[in-house]
Amino acid sequence: MKTIAVLLSGCGVFDGAEIHESVLTMLALSQAGAAYQCFAPDIAQAQVVNHLTGQVEPAQHRNVLVEAARIARGEIKATTALDISAYDGLIIPGGFGAAKNLCDFADNGADCQVHPLVRDFIQQFVAASKPIGFICIAPVMIPQLFGQGAKGTIGQDAETAAAFTAMGGEHCPAAVDDIVVDMAHKVVSTPAYMLAENIAQANQGIEKLVAKVLALA
Repeated sequence: MKTIAVLLSGCGVFDGAEIHESVLTMLALSQAGAAYQCFAPDIAQAQVVNHLTGQVEPAQHRNVLVEAARIARGEIKATTALDISAYDGLIIPGGFGAAKNLCDFADNGADCQVHPLVRDFIQQFVAASKPIGFICIAPVMIPQLFGQGAKGTIGQDAETAAAFTAMGGEHCPAAVDDIVVDMAHKVVSTPAYMLAENIAQANQGIEKLVAKVLALA
């Protein structure tokens, strides 16, 4: 049985991991007969957003690992607890947490940096030549992690695609049910809620991504 790490960035689309994308990822892995283990960095969230009003709540402070544990039903580990030999690949759901907590793309665009704990975690998969799937906005980290010419997609948003290219990546436009595969780096990406209008549409690309990551593992 293959075992895939799932890297979460909190809980909730506006300030953490996109819950639908996270759950669909775990469901697809389970249905494919694979095991998974959730991880998250033990760091403070960049901000807290009231998901009812959409407003930032500056006085509120939350921890990414603690919040991500909600999605994982408590079965989660800090990124520093990774034993890379136990895993065959990695998948990273989207949500603004990927662009606010895992890296600072939401604030700095093409000048963004991946959080050191997150970079250290992901680089272990890169060094071991294990496949990595990036969903929704998470692919903005691809150029930072893999360097010049790495391929990926965030869908069709021109501004985000331009930033991807400015960081040295090769952006490939994709439909909601498409995946983009960079075989040289064993990287798979799909737009999901960058384009999806509902959970069924998001699931189309996520199922394909999970299948491809498992095939490459």
